[in-house]
Amino acid sequence: MVALAEGRSHFRASDGEAARKILKYSNHSVLFRMNLNRIVINLALGILLLAQPALSQRRSSLGSPPASSPLVITTEPNAIIWIDDIRRGVTDASGRLELKKMLPGRHSVRIRASGFKEATSPLPPGKRSLAVKLLKTNDQAELLFQQAEEARERARDDQSRQKAAELYRETLRLRDAFPAAHVGLARVLLDLNKSQEALAEIAAARRNRPVYPEASAVEGRIQKEAAFTDEAILSFRRAIREARGFQPEAHVGLARVFEEQGKLDEAIDSFKKALAQLSDAEPVIYQLLGAAYEKQQKFKEAVAAYEKYLALAPNGSLAPAIRSIIDQLRRDAEGHEIIP
Repeated sequence: MVALAEGRSHFRASDGEAARKILKYSNHSVLFRMNLNRIVINLALGILLLAQPALSQRRSSLGSPPASSPLVITTEPNAIIWIDDIRRGVTDASGRLELKKMLPGRHSVRIRASGFKEATSPLPPGKRSLAVKLLKTNDQAELLFQQAEEARERARDDQSRQKAAELYRETLRLRDAFPAAHVGLARVLLDLNKSQEALAEIAAARRNRPVYPEASAVEGRIQKEAAFTDEAILSFRRAIREARGFQPEAHVGLARVFEEQGKLDEAIDSFKKALAQLSDAEPVIYQLLGAAYEKQQKFKEAVAAYEKYLALAPNGSLAPAIRSIIDQLRRDAEGHEIIP
């Protein structure tokens, strides 16, 4: 389940502190930009797992689809909304969520609220409002799974991640045939650097759901972090194929691999595909796109990407650093090199 938006910081506390230190001591140096880009690349997919209500959108020249009429979803208060397995936000106290930007066509809306049975509803093309009534549930496996998901999203250190992992395991002791719980546990185990255990959970998820794009995307992340690049590419491409092209987490994963291989055109293309599918709701991908353009010495395009990040997340955790990068790029373009 991919998540969106960075209205507040979703970086782990230690990562945010690292970014602040880089900003403090770098004095706008090239080393500063390299360190910042490395931090963001290591965090990007993790940020895709967390979410808030979608941010207001602007049109962009970087490949985003044109805006359409808003979609209004009405259900229980504080319910999490996914569209096509992309987390788009949380309903307000009245149970309402308005999404200002939607890709055209048919969609699937999934809704989860604490204490209720999760529900999925089709969204026909052109429909701009959807009301879904959730039913209370006493299913202990589902209730534990909801707790595990909340714990994983709140986790900022290994101790809290271990607690989330135990909640997933309790869920699976009650119901082993629960693919989403296996994938959630795999994500936690990846964060805990337990790659083999994480891969075992992906295999368990596939026993009950052989075609599972999210599982394939997470498998790609696991393989990449273990430095099995070829296997990672195969998994990311499998995720995209299983999702019939719509899998932003896998597109970002492929982009990261291509960038490390020096295939910058392919990396940029994959970042753009992810951004189009995320409907401009994940600013950090614009930072990654800007960094890739920098490596190509396409400074105008890099500045445009960084400015898009700032337009979407002016108070984001990376905003001060990105403003410094933009200033430095403009000085470089004018031939005024800053020596730290």
